[in-house]
Amino acid sequence: MAETTFTGPIKAGNVLQSDGTGNLAGVGGYNGTANVGYAVMAQSEVVTQATNGSSPGVYTTSIVIPANSQIISVYFLVTTIWSGAADTAGLGDTVSATALTAANDLTLGQTGFLSGIAPTTGGQIATWIDVGVTDINIVLTSDNTGTGVGVLTVTYIQTNNLTV
Repeated sequence: MAETTFTGPIKAGNVLQSDGTGNLAGVGGYNGTANVGYAVMAQSEVVTQATNGSSPGVYTTSIVIPANSQIISVYFLVTTIWSGAADTAGLGDTVSATALTAANDLTLGQTGFLSGIAPTTGGQIATWIDVGVTDINIVLTSDNTGTGVGVLTVTYIQTNNLTV
């Protein structure tokens, strides 16, 4: 299947700027209150419990979230259960192993398990709201190496540029 690549955030809507009336546009209308929003993006990758980074259990993905983006969901679908002494992992970036979740936050011991991932600290919440002024590269850190495999999917709004 053919692909189309855009270089910037994608915005869509039929009323680009509010006309000051406070009215909402009807079907196919172009006047009223602005209704432009950002498109939701997603990146997925098959990851393993085995090491592909510099430390045991560290898997550096090819998932890179653009600067100033808002992460809205992260899911992990287990296809082969995590093996060894522990079946847990955490999600971070190349700067901090706990940038997105606490260490050991994911329990990956059941095939077919779809794990919704959420931030738990103020710093993690802030990173999900706005990843910062540089791109971040997603890293999965397992407690030990093993034979586990799964699909990691991150959805985000590119360059939403929120601050709290």
